[in-house]
Amino acid sequence: MSSNVNKVISSAITRLLRPLVSILLNNGIPYGTFCELAKWVYVDTASKELAIPGRKQTTSRIAVVTGLSRKEVKRLRELSEIDDLGAADRYNRAIRVINGWRRDSNFIDGRGLPKALYFEGDLSFSSLVKKYSGDIPPRAVLDEMLRSGVVKQDNDRIRLLTEGYILQKGEAEKLHIFGLDSSEFIATVRHNLTSSPSNSFLQRKVSYDNIPDGAIPELRNMLSEKGAVFLESLDRIISKYDRDVNPSIRGEGRKKAGLGIFYFEE
Repeated sequence: MSSNVNKVISSAITRLLRPLVSILLNNGIPYGTFCELAKWVYVDTASKELAIPGRKQTTSRIAVVTGLSRKEVKRLRELSEIDDLGAADRYNRAIRVINGWRRDSNFIDGRGLPKALYFEGDLSFSSLVKKYSGDIPPRAVLDEMLRSGVVKQDNDRIRLLTEGYILQKGEAEKLHIFGLDSSEFIATVRHNLTSSPSNSFLQRKVSYDNIPDGAIPELRNMLSEKGAVFLESLDRIISKYDRDVNPSIRGEGRKKAGLGIFYFEE
């Protein structure tokens, strides 16, 4: 690797780590914990992505490519997958229920809006959960969605408050979404760094760097509203291809695909 490329990568990593380290410090995660996690990811990634076809990935080879000792690699390979305490499952479960509530003709009114549902009965919250979240107890799903601020319950009816899983509460789920969204964006960047232009993924942004402070609140609100409308239109397109939402879709395999847009300030 040339010294210039090395400098650019070092600068990019510094920019990437700065907001991450801020989150870690604000949540009381010391450097030692981050270092241990980084070493585990190095070993796990080398084990899965740098194996020689037809040959077993050895501790010695992982040690060579990661720069860690054989003893350290052996110890890290024996550790189990890092547990997110069920945050991913709760997030995915809520997303399936919300999408069903907003897309299934049985659960929307004449204006195309999600109906207010009773907990039990025909076309109820319980039947919605059973249809879109499997064998998870409806009461557990409701409690989670109430805790996260996604729904409210009044006059014996449950009402959907948001068009997506916009967390109002639940620190674990917020941090899970942070990890999920960040990793998906970085995966797109990685793909584009190693692929030809004809095979690249969409990675675009619009920004200007001479905006007065007073204009930022108006701009933030405007872009948030337009971004929400844009994502809503994409949701209608993508959901047609998802077998959870549209069981009539046929085909082999299971892929995840989507498009993210983001607003930022510096």
